[in-house]
Amino acid sequence: MTTSNTLQKLRKFLESRTGKAIGDYKMIEDGDTVLVCCSGGKDSYTLLAMLMALQQRAPVKFRLIAMNLDQKQPGFPADVLPAYFESLGIEHRIVAVDTYSVVKEKIPEGKTTCSLCSRLRRGIIYRTAKELGANKIALGHHRDDMVHTLFLNMLFGGKLKAMPPKLVTDDRAHVVIRPLAYCAEKDIAKFARGMEFPIIPCNLCGSQENLQRQKIKEMMQDWDKRFPGRTESVFTAMQNIVPSHLADNAMFDFQGLTLDTWVEEGDIAFDAPEMPISGTIPLSLSA
Repeated sequence: MTTSNTLQKLRKFLESRTGKAIGDYKMIEDGDTVLVCCSGGKDSYTLLAMLMALQQRAPVKFRLIAMNLDQKQPGFPADVLPAYFESLGIEHRIVAVDTYSVVKEKIPEGKTTCSLCSRLRRGIIYRTAKELGANKIALGHHRDDMVHTLFLNMLFGGKLKAMPPKLVTDDRAHVVIRPLAYCAEKDIAKFARGMEFPIIPCNLCGSQENLQRQKIKEMMQDWDKRFPGRTESVFTAMQNIVPSHLADNAMFDFQGLTLDTWVEEGDIAFDAPEMPISGTIPLSLSA
């Protein structure tokens, strides 16, 4: 950030995007207790900042509890997040569980540890939320994460599936929310630099980033560089699904289709596909 005015403008923009996502998907309601998962990365710091700012002027009352899971990775600076939470005066919980040793014991050397680590972490977060009486769990995934996951599932999993902005946990005890769903990663990165958050490296465990996800990220970065707005368009498409023009029998009754069946957008079988200029809400400060 070159000036404080630039930082303030970016803060207000991100708060606006976060507030709109919360409102559009009814992520937070009156009386909620929200467990905010903080890893020490740019996304979770931004998430906490946005929720704390919105809490001050939201039309509903809700409680925030910041949580960090210390997985006992070698070199993890265990004092950073507790000190940061104390400086904010926010209620918080530090949970120390040596999942690092468990993963190293179970996963052969050279194999990716992310899947098992993620399952262990998820279980601990759910348990902590239950102990603290939190009915919502807020994660720092942003718009780019959601789009990248869509392509991962399409290209490597054969599913039209992404990260939803809101979902119910497997044990049906909590609702997971992603308030940064409308925020672009590049704006979050700029904000984190301007705020000088005490970032904790994400590679302490020695595991490399998922190679497939990294390839998707590079693909989207290339698309956005050559054709600005591609990520925004894909995200908008995730919000505008037309089941009658896909091929899933479970989502649309193709077998029962008759001359009397109404389908959205009508007969376009012989028309050239229309590619309108996107009229989406601005999902990036530079949009």
